[in-house]
Amino acid sequence: MHLSDFDYDLPESSIAQTPVEPRDSSRLMLLDRETGALEHRTFHEIADLLTPDDLLVFNDTRVIPARLRTHKTETGGAVEILLLRQINDTDWQALVGGRNVMPGVAIALDGSDIRAEVIDVLDESERVVRFSQPINEQLVALGETPLPPYIHTPLSDPERYQTVYSRDEGSAAAPTAGLHFTPDLLIQLRRQGVKFAYCTLHIGLGTFKPVNVDAIADYQIHAEYATLKAEDAKLINETKLGGGRVIAVGTTVARTLETAAVLSAGGDPACAMELGDLCPWRPVIAFEGDTRLFIYPGYHWRAVDALITNFHLPKSSLLMMISSFAGRAHVLNAYEVAKREGYRFFSFGDAMFIR
Repeated sequence: MHLSDFDYDLPESSIAQTPVEPRDSSRLMLLDRETGALEHRTFHEIADLLTPDDLLVFNDTRVIPARLRTHKTETGGAVEILLLRQINDTDWQALVGGRNVMPGVAIALDGSDIRAEVIDVLDESERVVRFSQPINEQLVALGETPLPPYIHTPLSDPERYQTVYSRDEGSAAAPTAGLHFTPDLLIQLRRQGVKFAYCTLHIGLGTFKPVNVDAIADYQIHAEYATLKAEDAKLINETKLGGGRVIAVGTTVARTLETAAVLSAGGDPACAMELGDLCPWRPVIAFEGDTRLFIYPGYHWRAVDALITNFHLPKSSLLMMISSFAGRAHVLNAYEVAKREGYRFFSFGDAMFIR
């Protein structure tokens, strides 16, 4: 398959610039992945579509104030640092914006006496940055919430770019499918008997890095740190064995659960496509570490039965993932319908429930 197979036209007016209030008043498109049939709902109606046999799995990652305004100490030239992953107390993997920011260039954080320097060049604008002291406790004061580049409207409340159940700090972007849930909706689902499980995947470089090859199979996807705890893996396996649905709230959850299933089958997530349809269902296992699982059409799904997700960018790895889950033709048709029906796209946009 080729990159152009996952392209579509989107008017800029379809890109959501602000979140809706309340969160669960966003629109919800239902997609039957077998037939391609579509229905139109409001997100709070998700409660009507779930049963006590269902298990919702959430990504509890929390976005850190990862965008830092800095400058070169020698010239005063502006440098923007977007923190992606902490390596140790003082070193971070980051995207660095500015002219000729190479190893040895001294940097100062605006409004602070903290200094930094690039100690390694990784790929394109990706760098390893070493700070003069640990900065975790200063991030709230010095950092900014890193909204995606297609959002141009300032966010008045940074908590609107966090899920209401976020708790494990470490992401450079929000798991946006979860932004539609409110505390009241979660309480309602609990009262209905719907079960909840959690995983953690800290969203990093992949959110900002486009697919840059024509042949999809040649793409080397980024690594992201993920965790699935034993008690959550047990609940997922019990749900599958009992005939219930495991519903991933977002592509990050889907990536984590499928990684756990591939590991259970003895496979390498970086080479999961080579497993084919062997072991159509495997119990997921608890794990902690990086995943390089790249899901695109031809992948055999093992853990996830249904998926709640937003509408994704053209030519993105996330669009490829949901095309694998529901069929490329069904997904692209749903996107065309969404455009005609006035759905809002991307991070602050509307949602799909693919079942």
